[in-house]
Amino acid sequence: MSLKYKFILLSLTSVFGLSSCGMLGGGNKGASSTTGWAYNDEAFGNFKVVTDYSPKTGPGLVFVEGGTFIMGRVEQDVMYDWNNTPRRVTVASFYMDETEVSNVDYREYLFWLRRVYKDYPQVYRNARPDTLVWRSPLGYNEPYVTNYFRHPAYNDYPVVGVSWLQASDYCLWRTDRVNELMLVNEGYLELDPNQTNEDNFNSDAYLAGFYKSTVTSEGGEGDAPSRVSFEDGVMFPKYRLPTEAEWEFAASGLIGNTYDERMVERKIYPWNGHNVRNSDQKNRGEMMANFVRGNGDYMGVAGNLNDAGPIPVPVKSYWPNDYGLYCMAGNVNEWVLDVYRPLSFEDFDEFRPYRGNVFTTPVVNEDGTYKGVDSLGRLLYREVTEAEAANRRNYNKGYYINHKDGDLASTIDYNKGAPREKNSMLMYDEGKSEAAARNQGMTTLVNDRVRVYKGGSWRDRAYWLSPGTRRFLDEASSQNDLGFRCAMEAVGSQTREK
Repeated sequence: MSLKYKFILLSLTSVFGLSSCGMLGGGNKGASSTTGWAYNDEAFGNFKVVTDYSPKTGPGLVFVEGGTFIMGRVEQDVMYDWNNTPRRVTVASFYMDETEVSNVDYREYLFWLRRVYKDYPQVYRNARPDTLVWRSPLGYNEPYVTNYFRHPAYNDYPVVGVSWLQASDYCLWRTDRVNELMLVNEGYLELDPNQTNEDNFNSDAYLAGFYKSTVTSEGGEGDAPSRVSFEDGVMFPKYRLPTEAEWEFAASGLIGNTYDERMVERKIYPWNGHNVRNSDQKNRGEMMANFVRGNGDYMGVAGNLNDAGPIPVPVKSYWPNDYGLYCMAGNVNEWVLDVYRPLSFEDFDEFRPYRGNVFTTPVVNEDGTYKGVDSLGRLLYREVTEAEAANRRNYNKGYYINHKDGDLASTIDYNKGAPREKNSMLMYDEGKSEAAARNQGMTTLVNDRVRVYKGGSWRDRAYWLSPGTRRFLDEASSQNDLGFRCAMEAVGSQTREK
């Protein structure tokens, strides 16, 4: 055999040998199926790929398997708001808090703010719940002003007096604390209780390379030997408020009422049946939630206090629904992510419906590097400009809160082309003074700053316990019957092992 053919034979043998070892893909997770280069191998450039990722459940969360459902009204619209017309939509799987955020949870948040932001005391002051929401001109609720939030007897009661803005900030803080502890447990960070001001752990700032920490290594201190990237899958997605569709889907708990994709019973409340009392033999007749039964009846009769809740009750009261979520009806109403519009059900997408998008992008330098963090240690973001989105087909600006309902394009004057401020809506006259609105015979509470809340509360009638009902409030306002719980994306598979 000639030298030429011996060389060809040797080359083919080498190729097949590499293929059998997985270096040319062949279905082996340790190598690329398109180039044959090995993953996580310094000899091949050390391209890092997580090949055995399995989803993790964040603290306090319950997995909610998504699907299609009919969102909106399930009973007579006794308020005649006509703002929840039934419509079939699909919700992707997600995680949701098992319970409402409690007083002790929120006090932990305030403690951290006061400890870390020593030079910015206004951050702590702005985050405090408004305990004065308990006051009533013709009711003696003054003890709750002092006791409800801080007394240990109310540790496990849902926090109230928190605005939508405050609740959203809490979600961001919780994301950072959970991710920080995750990195500490995995050995990437050393726990640092002495963080101050802008030098504190923020998930986005860490991933962008702005947060530095030390770990004890080789007998000394220095930068962590390796940094986690987003592709590593070590850090959790962000905690946030659930969208209205997610909240309603989770509250309905229809997973317990389906058989081979057939729904055997639709629910009015988070439990089966049309009654607000328990139908089980053991607990027959007991109230399923904390609400007002009738005029002046907030908790039942002495000696047999039925719901025993003249105010909010502990967050794990009553019975969880089929997803394992507590108090998805009654106790306190809950903020959701959406901006309120009466006709949202006619406008939003069929998949992951939501109104309130403001698309942002990190602030960068001329060379494309991140500009930095703000005084609180958070990565800087700004709204996407029309010029940046000009060539896109799926969106062409950053601000979409009033899309199809209040912006210039949704009015009869759209062809005039007059420039408008993003928050100045022709339909709702938000940009005009109160006196000017009255003179024109027009006034409304609906604008780009009102958010939806749902679920009914300790001071509501049974009608509001239905997940399809909805109300709204300014995002900076708060009430003594309004709290919240957090949600998180479920990445990857839409199902989880039972």
